[in-house]
Amino acid sequence: MRTALYAGTFDPITNGHLDLLERALGLFDRVVVAVGRARDKNPMFTLSERIEMIEEATAGFERVEVMPLKGLLVEEAVRCDACAVIRGLRAVSDFEYEFQMALMNRRLASEIETVFLTPKERFTYLDSTIVKEVALLGGDVSGLVPDVVLRKLTEKRGDS
Repeated sequence: MRTALYAGTFDPITNGHLDLLERALGLFDRVVVAVGRARDKNPMFTLSERIEMIEEATAGFERVEVMPLKGLLVEEAVRCDACAVIRGLRAVSDFEYEFQMALMNRRLASEIETVFLTPKERFTYLDSTIVKEVALLGGDVSGLVPDVVLRKLTEKRGDS
């Protein structure tokens, strides 16, 4: 069974993330979604809230597991028997950082490949930070995030 690890902060998960997950499922037998703690960010949602939202958003997907990311990405990939790490590229600006990370990951675990996937055009501008800001300022983010995220963002905004 070919397993890929798809890691991120997912604060919150967007339809762009789900698009990449669907693409990864077309390439791999199993995808493990690893949710990071976001040490260098100030997440809106707790780790457990993000995991719950991803589990609900992916309930209709077969062959997907969701778990917290406990350490280095490649170490987690080895632990879950993944042969690849999935990384999304929305724009050229993402490439330099992702390329550097891929090279470091290869140095740490040469048996783990990095697979870069691009989202559908309609999701190339989509970013969790922008989604949170628009939602908190009262903007409509329906169609950009799964229903569970829309509900949670509305609760955070206080319109529930």
